[in-house]
Amino acid sequence: MRRIFPFVFILTIILSGCSSSKKQLQKGNYDAAIAKAVKQLRKDQSDVKQIEILERSYQVANDQDNEKIRFLKMEGKPNNWDNIYLVYKSLSDRQALVKSVTPLNKNGQSIDFPYVDYMTDMVAAKRKAADFYYAHGNELMKSGLKESYRQAYGEFIRAKQYIGDYDGIDNKILDAKNMGMSRVFVSIQNISMIKFPKEFEQDLLALDLPALNSEWVEYYTQNLNENTKYDFFVDVKIKNVAVSPDQTTQKDTVIKRDIEDGFTYVLDKKGNVIRDTLGNDIKVKKYKTLQCALVESVQLKACRIDGDVQVVQANPDKVLKKDPIFAESSFRNVSSRALGDIQALNSDQLARTKTSPIPFPDDIEMVIRCSQPLKAAIRGAIQNNKRYIY
Repeated sequence: MRRIFPFVFILTIILSGCSSSKKQLQKGNYDAAIAKAVKQLRKDQSDVKQIEILERSYQVANDQDNEKIRFLKMEGKPNNWDNIYLVYKSLSDRQALVKSVTPLNKNGQSIDFPYVDYMTDMVAAKRKAADFYYAHGNELMKSGLKESYRQAYGEFIRAKQYIGDYDGIDNKILDAKNMGMSRVFVSIQNISMIKFPKEFEQDLLALDLPALNSEWVEYYTQNLNENTKYDFFVDVKIKNVAVSPDQTTQKDTVIKRDIEDGFTYVLDKKGNVIRDTLGNDIKVKKYKTLQCALVESVQLKACRIDGDVQVVQANPDKVLKKDPIFAESSFRNVSSRALGDIQALNSDQLARTKTSPIPFPDDIEMVIRCSQPLKAAIRGAIQNNKRYIY
């Protein structure tokens, strides 16, 4: 409710362009009617219709705001001073808008509105609102509750924005921020049969933590100090690492291709060369079949890492969510060799014969190849469960 009055004032200004000033007045949208009338009077200050609408709307709007202020003051609640300040500001803003077109000429009569100095009341209300925020923030800091520290942070910020001269206000803002912050410690535990290199675990924890952080939640993979208390823990457990043995499969393909191999003459029954009508010897192309065996070797190896990510609340100690994760990596190399006449091969087949078998990666290398997909799985699990961490 504290910010409702300026919102309403801005909204009515926006709505003023949606219908005539008369319709806004009839609907009781007095600030919208004022804004529309002022807009028209800037074009013609002698428009009697708009002057009458302005007079009526301005009077009623001011009366309503003054009644609000009177009620809020009589109610006597310390937290009313923010609303009182905002209503005074609404009165001041409305007066400034109307002053931009006054005095006006109504049938030869000069129309103006008396100037009211709202500044003194605005400053006084602003000071009392700030005093309330400051005092309320101090009370909230005594509760020992994280949510209260966060509320206190907002109260101190508002107090400083209104009146910035409170003794130690900056330290109070920092204390409230620090005490309201939830800290999350992310760790990895490998309970599989394979021991990871230290660099591998360090790489898994390179999770771009700033992108996971929010206003009130910070993630850590290294302990800040021995006195730091964490509110949540994200425990990554690596339970099983399976690396397949080196596998090589072989496939043989026989490729045949017919190519030209000279020519022969066409002979008659007597063994003489037959000629065509132009007297040229008639020839027939000869072909021979080339043959080549293409031996293709496929080297395969795979790795799969399985585990889970669980979100644990520190106080009380409670597992909030557990999700399974996995990551896979693979090695594949295809090489070929030719046995026979390579002229039987096409360009693609010939290119494949220029590849060779390569050494298989060892088991640790296959595990390391899982680093990026496993890191993505860990980050995805944390991202999906951020709602449990607050």
